[in-house]
Order: sequence, then C-alpha cells, then structure tokens
Amino acid sequence: DWVGQRNQIEAAKAAGVKHIVMVSSMGGTKPDHFLNTHLDKIVLWKRKAEKYLIDSGLAYTIIHPGGLLPHPGPQANVPAPGGKRELVLSVDDKLGTEGEKLKEEGKVDEARHLIPREDVAEICVQSLLEPDAKNRSFDLGACTEGKGTVYDGNFKALLATLNGANCSYETPALPESSL
Repeated sequence: DWVGQRNQIEAAKAAGVKHIVMVSSMGGTKPDHFLNTHLDKIVLWKRKAEKYLIDSGLAYTIIHPGGLLPHPGPQANVPAPGGKRELVLSVDDKLGTEGEKLKEEGKVDEARHLIPREDVAEICVQSLLEPDAKNRSFDLGACTEGKGTVYDGNFKALLATLNGANCSYETPALPESSL
C-alpha cells in the first residue's frame, strides 16, 4: 500500500491532478488492530501513505470506512444495499472503539463502524463535488438499517457534524521503509 500509493500520488502531481480522494481503512491509530497484527502492519502502511498525501501539497479527502458490507463470514450473502442507512462521520477510530465496546455488551445492532460499499462510493463522489471536503480526513460508518435517519445526500451537512475535526496524524509511529 505505501509504495503503490506514494507512486500514485507522485503520478497525480505530475499529471496536474487537483484533488485526490483516498479510501483507506479504520484502525490506523491502533498498532494492535487485528489488520496490523495479522497483515504486517497493513493499516499503519496505509496511514503512512495518507500522511504522504497530506504533505504532498495536493488537495485531498481521506476516507476511513469501517468494515465493508456485506461482510465476509456467516452474513456474507445477506444483501447490504447503499442508500438505506444513516451515515456517520468521526475521527481517530472512535467508531471502531465504540463498535468493539458495543459488541462486548451484546449490542451489536447499535454499532456504527460498518458500512455498505455503495455508501462509501457515494461519499467518494460527493467528496469531489463538495468544496468543504477538501483537505479533510475522517472515519465513515453507518447505523444498522432501520435505525436513525437515512442519509439524504446532503454531504455538506454530514461534514458539519465533525465540527471541523480531522483525523490526527501525531501518533502512532509509522513504519519505516527503505523504498
């Protein structure tokens, strides 16, 4: 992820691209996240690429979706269409932490750290169209279908729920690369 993303960012700069929307992953603030511990620090490498994009001088929107639906496993064949849920934004893996706690409490249906793939795609497109999405980094999740108010397409209003917050890149330490 790191080398490929870095090369894409450099190619975009050379081509005169004005705004990059990067889809990354939740878990980048947690070195002990299962994706990092089982997949050679994959989300930390993604975060290194995010930081490179931020420092590149290009306008950016970095989206950290939660678990993508339909999710692998027993529910893999259960449809999870987009456009049917309340969407939520947060920063610094708070949605993931909240989801873990709710799972421990047996309240999985209240978690907001999962999201249909179609909804992620919608937010990517809207990030290119909404000026307030430039130079933003946020986590994206959704309520369980049937809970909350279905997202109405007003991305400006959804971004406003962050009150100007962006994900922090102060910690954790990112992997080093000789490439």
